[in-house]
Amino acid sequence: MKKITKAVFPVAGLGTRFLPATKASPKEMLPVVDKPLIQYAVEEAVAAGITELIFVTGRNKRSIEDHFDKAYELETELEIKSKHKLLDMVQGIIPSSVTCVYTRQPEALGLGHAVLCAQPVVGNEPFAVILADDLIDGEPGAMEQMVKLYDETGSSVLGVETVAPSETGSYGIVEVNEQAGGRLLVSSIVEKPRPEEAPSNLAVVGRYILTPQIFDKLINTKPGAGGEIQLTDGIAALLKDQDILALPFAGVRYDCGSKLGYLKATVSYGLKHHEVGVAFADYLARR
Repeated sequence: MKKITKAVFPVAGLGTRFLPATKASPKEMLPVVDKPLIQYAVEEAVAAGITELIFVTGRNKRSIEDHFDKAYELETELEIKSKHKLLDMVQGIIPSSVTCVYTRQPEALGLGHAVLCAQPVVGNEPFAVILADDLIDGEPGAMEQMVKLYDETGSSVLGVETVAPSETGSYGIVEVNEQAGGRLLVSSIVEKPRPEEAPSNLAVVGRYILTPQIFDKLINTKPGAGGEIQLTDGIAALLKDQDILALPFAGVRYDCGSKLGYLKATVSYGLKHHEVGVAFADYLARR
């Protein structure tokens, strides 16, 4: 069984919910305290043993590439001024053993299409998909928990959490059967069902481990909800051929694709930040 060494980061979205901030800057580069969302996602992948990062980008996303590239002028300036701590921080954004690959999604045709764009790089290997919008604070990280389950079973794994019934229309929703040992076997999945039609309120939230057979399904997936090629529809087709597991990961998820979720993440991460946490807590207490 092949190990999970590749992760796909679909980062071609327009980020319309954060306009005008995202007019010229990618939503994935929005900072939570002092790190952009995409860096938190990458750190989660690296902690799970992933060594090849595949970014599916679009127009106006160049700053993501620059963030993970070497910054000669900045590093030279920090070296001259003996700011070694900052230099180490900049140079240590990703380990030297980790490689970055960038490929374009020419049109915004959905998450399923974005994943399909990564096929030439992924090849015939199982892989992870991580959505940076979903910032998950967990120890170990959500992806590390999912990789562990994959290593034990060889099955695709969907990261899930329970949402309010009124929120099912915003997620892919799964129906599961509990197996021996407490594992959750997915029996069905549907994209953004109305509450009265949802098979459960167990939602897939931005973390996937998929076998390469998903590509064959996505190639044959017709546009679904919103006129886009939905990853959920491809997973539903894959479900007919192989077992797929759902994992309610341990950790707190912040929906940073929404303003409220982003603000909650900023407060939570700010309160535990080693430099400003104590002062920030004092400030909030006096509000």
